Amino acid sequence: MAIPPVDPATPLPRHSAAHIREALQDTRIVAIVGPRQSGKTTLAKQVGGKDRPFLTLDDETVRSFAQSDPAGFVRGLDKAVIDEVQRAPGLILALKKSVDEDRRPGRFILTGSADLFAGAISPDSLAGRVETVRLLPLSQSELRRRRPSAFLTQAFDGRLGAGQARRDGDIVEIALAGGFPEALSRSTPRRRRDWFLAYAEALAQRDIPDLASLEKAGVLPRLIEHAALYAGQLVNLSETGARLGLDGKTVDRWLVLLEQVFLVRRVQPWFRNSFKRLSKTPKLHFYDTGLLAALRGMDAARLQRERQEVGALLESFVFTELSKMIAAGGDRISINHYRDGHQVEVDFVLERTPGDIVGIEVKAAATAQPDDFKGLKRVREAAGRSFRTGVLLYDGDTVVPFGDGLYAAPFSILWS
Repeated sequence: MAIPPVDPATPLPRHSAAHIREALQDTRIVAIVGPRQSGKTTLAKQVGGKDRPFLTLDDETVRSFAQSDPAGFVRGLDKAVIDEVQRAPGLILALKKSVDEDRRPGRFILTGSADLFAGAISPDSLAGRVETVRLLPLSQSELRRRRPSAFLTQAFDGRLGAGQARRDGDIVEIALAGGFPEALSRSTPRRRRDWFLAYAEALAQRDIPDLASLEKAGVLPRLIEHAALYAGQLVNLSETGARLGLDGKTVDRWLVLLEQVFLVRRVQPWFRNSFKRLSKTPKLHFYDTGLLAALRGMDAARLQRERQEVGALLESFVFTELSKMIAAGGDRISINHYRDGHQVEVDFVLERTPGDIVGIEVKAAATAQPDDFKGLKRVREAAGRSFRTGVLLYDGDTVVPFGDGLYAAPFSILWS
């Protein structure tokens, strides 16, 4: 089945759980951050156990107490889960004082639907006291109740094996569904679309204004829609501003807010100093392709008529799966893109400390040809001895070697 059924009453196992439990053994505070409705609260309760009090700042009474008297709120708490902590930033300093006086590991689990340490909350406030774990919507391997994918390990080790691989469903249908548990529990594509549109509206009306006061806040829904239209493309601040009646600097500030609530991410370009004529402009991607599709009005029927849109959807889908693998694994791997002065591109260049490189190209077709590897060969040349593997992801069912560390592989290798 392309989209496994999801029952909200029976939470799926999350690959990040092991990382969080490990962090609680030696770190005073563990913060679980990610988009609203990605499963943070459920996971925090699971790993926190029944004996750890649960306090959510989505509750008006609890939030009012935390905002008016942060020290009093924290005083007397031995251990606790504090949900949606970004709604009372003053708690951070109170928590710092508490864990400095009692340094036992695993005292607090925080959750946040905004990047807790990239805005009003100082990243230095809890330095050395907190470990942050990013929880994104469900990955395909989590949906299928499988172990974490070994794809990244194999790619960085340069050992993708040739041969048959499970195709595992219609890739377009999978991408259109996205990974939010609540949306996936809905029975039809139309009902999922309605959920996504309500979700985007709530972000624009509550979550983002909670982070910063905005002039012309009524333009924010249009910015989100505009971002969806240009997902997978190079970011052009001045053009976007002109369409919305804003200057480029304002657009940049607002995109930062969209990034802080894990709606989008600007993927920075990858380059080496020896290659001068490379693009220095980031690309824009959404963290969930179900949400992206709803905002763009994409559905299966439309994509059958307008096949040119499939490529952008699948590129963003691969971005989401790679991001989930990296977040769950806790590895230091950056995601970038490549584009040179001759318009040769590679969708994703992954770099793992201390410099190992993997290139990934996305092709919305059932076949792979030697010419499809032009960009990956450029990255291989630029990376030199740091290059490990170049992978062309395509809608087939076989891993095919194309020589010198290059492979064509089915999309399903990301979760098989």
